[in-house]
Amino acid sequence: MNMENVAESGATTGTSNGVMLDPAWLNELVLLAPAQAVERLETLDDTLSSRVLASLSPAVSEDILLAMADDRRQAIMAAAPRSTGQQWAVNFSCPEDSIGRLMEPAHAVFRPELTVAETIERIRKLVKNVFVTYGFVVEQDGQLIGVVAMRDLLLANREDRLADIMLTNPFALRTDQTVLDAMRQVVNKHFPVYPVCDAQGKLVGTLRGRTLFEEHAIEISAQVGTMVGVEREERLSTPWPTSLRFRHPWLQLNLLTAFLAAAVVGVFQSTIDKWVLLAVFLPVLAGQSGNTGCQSLAVTLRGLTLGEIKPGREKRLVFKEALLGLLNGALVGVTAGLGMLVVAWFQSNPQPVLMALIVLCAMIGSCVVSGISGALIPLILRRLGADPATASSIFLTTATDVASMGLFLGLAATMLPTPF
Repeated sequence: MNMENVAESGATTGTSNGVMLDPAWLNELVLLAPAQAVERLETLDDTLSSRVLASLSPAVSEDILLAMADDRRQAIMAAAPRSTGQQWAVNFSCPEDSIGRLMEPAHAVFRPELTVAETIERIRKLVKNVFVTYGFVVEQDGQLIGVVAMRDLLLANREDRLADIMLTNPFALRTDQTVLDAMRQVVNKHFPVYPVCDAQGKLVGTLRGRTLFEEHAIEISAQVGTMVGVEREERLSTPWPTSLRFRHPWLQLNLLTAFLAAAVVGVFQSTIDKWVLLAVFLPVLAGQSGNTGCQSLAVTLRGLTLGEIKPGREKRLVFKEALLGLLNGALVGVTAGLGMLVVAWFQSNPQPVLMALIVLCAMIGSCVVSGISGALIPLILRRLGADPATASSIFLTTATDVASMGLFLGLAATMLPTPF
């Protein structure tokens, strides 16, 4: 089997222990959850496993490596080509969800005193094993001082030195940057490859533009699941026991928070016994306020993701969502109140107008609370250092249910007379 080709392109067909290492096999490996990918690689030896992982996106290969037992991971890293193994070690030292975790080795690294002819000769040797897009010019201590495009090399005189033709003050990403911060910086650049430097400006790796955009897309797709307690590691191929382990704790938390809403209803049990029609409209209030809160939550999470919520603008956001809750609550409250009026009249209820007014007021109040909650919950989670999307929908549902049911039944207990 030609393992070099597999490692470089991931497109060569080969076998090891009866396992086909063709593009379809590699694509299937990428779609698996990390734990399942580890099981698939158990059939391969350390050297071949390292070649397979080197052919994958850094984000994918490092997720798989982190899911391995320590001894297996160390063995594969030791069996990998020296530059790849060293790069993996550097990447693992960077913060989680940072650009540093996505780096690939910087192969085309040159000193500024090299001539164009000498550089071209080195690149000819490099391209036999790696794909070269740019040349990176560094000082003796590794400080990045310039970038050379292949076009400039072709047009320059062979005697020219890189210091004379390189682009100075090159754009570079930092190892400790988050994916979101990097996306904001490169949104108008769209380079195929970005140099990545440490805090001292030393070149420590490169990042492909495709890898950055793929990772950003994965983070966005995972956010929806995170809101309801689905781990980002879960895939369609994840076995049901693993999915159960991921999801069940959040469902238990959701059940505990649901008891709060049930407790509110229990407090007003005597009011419901006297005015049974109130129970019919409890789901109406809860559902409408819940949708209002989800709209506010979605906009807030989008603003946090895109960096639109700057420090000091949180109050403006909360005020806006409260105002929208007030206006939307008034509009839907009129419709819901008319619905209560019709139902109460058909049931010969002695207080149809008053019950309709209660529905209107409760709808307005609950939508205001829901709008504010949808904005505040992710902001509070971020302030506490947690992911703003983490189970935010569960906390929001609790807040909207307690607010809508408590306000509705509280108004009813206060305003409705005791029936004879």
